[in-house]
Amino acid sequence: MKDKLIRFMAGRYGIDSFGKFTIFTGLIAALLSNWMDSFLLSLLAWFLIIYSYYRMFSRNTYKRATENQQYLSKTYRIRSFFGQQKNLMAQRKTHHIYKCPTCRQKIRVPKGKGRIEIRCPKCNTTFIKNS
Repeated sequence: MKDKLIRFMAGRYGIDSFGKFTIFTGLIAALLSNWMDSFLLSLLAWFLIIYSYYRMFSRNTYKRATENQQYLSKTYRIRSFFGQQKNLMAQRKTHHIYKCPTCRQKIRVPKGKGRIEIRCPKCNTTFIKNS
């Protein structure tokens, strides 16, 4: 069975970031339409799910890749913001992150060093903080 699926999908586009987004949005719209009893939302949900399967089984890989690149370029700022927040949360376990009082540059200082003098690498302002 697995071999049949692999042969069927050979040459087809498959799933990508835009496909995942359309499926997820379609499922959310389906749940909301069921909860709100809305015909238009249900229609939108079906359209999104069918469209995502159409993209998945499409053999026009160039066009699907172009659509995905457009989606990725339009959502770059949102995705990079959340990536930065995730990175900051991971760093907060071992470091303090302070802002320079003059230029607002973020400065990362290791935890557990006591009261230290911090020099801003951007404007050379020095200030004292607990680490």
